[in-house]
Amino acid sequence: MAVETGDTVLSVDNLSVSYKVGRRWIRAVREFRVEVARGQIVGVVGESGSGKSTVATGIMQFLPPNGRTEPDSKIAFMGEDISASPRRAMQHIWGARMSMVPQNPAAALNPSIRVGEQVAEIVRRHMGADRSAALAQVVEEFRRVNLPDPESILKRYPHELSGGMQQRVVIAMALITSPQLLVLDEPTTSIDVTTEAVILDLVKNLIRDEAAGALYVTHNLGVVAQLCERVVVMYAGEIMEEASVAALFERPLHPYTIGLLNSVPRLGQTKRDVGLQTIPGRPPSLTDLPEGCVYAPRCPLAIPICHTRPPLDVPAEGRLVRCHRWREIDAGEVSVSTKEKAGVEAIDTADLEREKLLRVENLVKHFPIRRSLAEMIRGVKPAPVRAVDGVNLNVQRGRTLGLVGESGSGKTTLSRLIIGLEDRTAGTIDLLGMDLRGDVHDRDKQALAELQMVFQNPQNSLNPYLTVGQAIRRPLITLAGMNRAEADREVCRLLRAVNLRDEYALRYPGELSGGEKQRVAIARAFASNPSLIICDEPVSSLDVSVQSAVLNLLAQLQEERDTAYLFISHDLAVVSYLADYIAVMYLGQLFEVGYGRDLFSPPLHPYTEALVSAIPVADPSRRVRQVRLTDDIPSPRNMPTGCRFHTRCPHKIGAICENEAPPWRDDGDGHFIRCHIPLDELRDLQSDLDLMEREDG
Repeated sequence: MAVETGDTVLSVDNLSVSYKVGRRWIRAVREFRVEVARGQIVGVVGESGSGKSTVATGIMQFLPPNGRTEPDSKIAFMGEDISASPRRAMQHIWGARMSMVPQNPAAALNPSIRVGEQVAEIVRRHMGADRSAALAQVVEEFRRVNLPDPESILKRYPHELSGGMQQRVVIAMALITSPQLLVLDEPTTSIDVTTEAVILDLVKNLIRDEAAGALYVTHNLGVVAQLCERVVVMYAGEIMEEASVAALFERPLHPYTIGLLNSVPRLGQTKRDVGLQTIPGRPPSLTDLPEGCVYAPRCPLAIPICHTRPPLDVPAEGRLVRCHRWREIDAGEVSVSTKEKAGVEAIDTADLEREKLLRVENLVKHFPIRRSLAEMIRGVKPAPVRAVDGVNLNVQRGRTLGLVGESGSGKTTLSRLIIGLEDRTAGTIDLLGMDLRGDVHDRDKQALAELQMVFQNPQNSLNPYLTVGQAIRRPLITLAGMNRAEADREVCRLLRAVNLRDEYALRYPGELSGGEKQRVAIARAFASNPSLIICDEPVSSLDVSVQSAVLNLLAQLQEERDTAYLFISHDLAVVSYLADYIAVMYLGQLFEVGYGRDLFSPPLHPYTEALVSAIPVADPSRRVRQVRLTDDIPSPRNMPTGCRFHTRCPHKIGAICENEAPPWRDDGDGHFIRCHIPLDELRDLQSDLDLMEREDG
């Protein structure tokens, strides 16, 4: 933490933040400390509820009315003590010298005001520019953050921009006054991995160019490894460990840090190799913190001394750790890491082949667009949205097909067609010999029982007014034909299958953590003993520690029940862990299909190559081959001619890509790529640098 005073942008010591709940003040953050230098990005990581966002708002003195920083907190910004600065004084700092980039750009932008005007307002307020000068400066800033055609975007409303473009507008808004400190609170959590990679590159370059400091709040350890110089690990409102990124990832000293790192699925690691390590239990309530070390109830190394609060030790210059046993961990005398037994059987590729459970042939879904008045007058019929445009795939019994692609590629629409939430335009869907009709209301009970779905957000998929038992019991009675007594017994069995106690049947969703809600959703999906479950981003909203437990659970239940999954995600490391086969989707069509291991073995489709390149790897000593897709995915209303990827392809070979649809090329062993470039040329293009290459030194 030693930084020369002249280079120090932010210095925080003994920061404690409390919230008033009822008549009681609850301490949410205790004794936090950090220093940020010019040109430096410091990461703050931890599970949900660890206090990361509270630290960010506390440092900025932007707490809600029921929040306060405690009197002994010290916050120095550019050498000025702002610990007790009132909101009126901070208003001259916010936006001008200190800016924040929030998690949700749509919520940060006013939907009724054009984005250019929103950014220009900041320039006029903090820099005293007139209207025309402010707008000209906004155009330059939009160009600087790589927004295409900034003069046009200036006049658009937020809803007319993609998520990645919205986030770049918010970054431009935060940086246009050249602040000395940028606070980023999970700014890439809800966007595609390709857009995330571009935005992370942008943040890194802008911080370097502006010689500003940045505090980056996230739960994504891969982002921290590739972006930050230092990292602070938080748990239950306290610092567990702080170090340089290189030191922390190479030699973590706190059991919690080790647990987080071990929970991350590694590229190329599969469910048939090893089970993911998990952190048992859940973070404590801030109203009922344990005595001593707050992590002790979940720590595999806890001993009696851990019931006394450990000090924040300094094991080496630039390192902090709060653990009684860090010396034993450092010396290798004790270990938190264990080799988890794989939850599924390891089998040869030839043995993966099973009977086809689901067959999808030439599936099409076009959404018609209502004509505007001008189009009606001209007699023009607008082009439909071609969300799914001729997809063929199959899912085999007891196997997992992973479906990956950016937002707008058609993944979710495809899943909704299969489950029956959308009616198809054309094509067939066959499940176990049953021709699945377009709408779920037209399907019989057998079809409904054989096909279930686990959604991305368990909070929205569980009725808050039904207990867990009632939610699981309903499909048991309506689809499985059980009576009340049989259903109640089965509810308890299903809860135990997803590692929840019988008593959870009496709880409501509001009493559960995010991971527990998703376990309940999985138990409900298995209630009718389905042959196929569609999993639509089922772990994207979960902490990495909870994510690993849910992935292990899905693998284990698949092995026990011989259930097939269609697993949809934008996280390729997660997909490669769980999937036996992988299909890559872009603009309504499949562009690559094959075994899971082929996703990381050239030749790849250029689009797949870009997806793999964009993965933030949780290892600072590793660098992926950078293939950045700077343009947004085209609108499915205005589909590119020829190869649909040619407008963004880094390997486009000429007019053939623009004018002719590419052929499928067979690379052998079930691996197919839809591309004009011959496979041997693709192999040469991608062999100059291994996609996962360890840096020398």
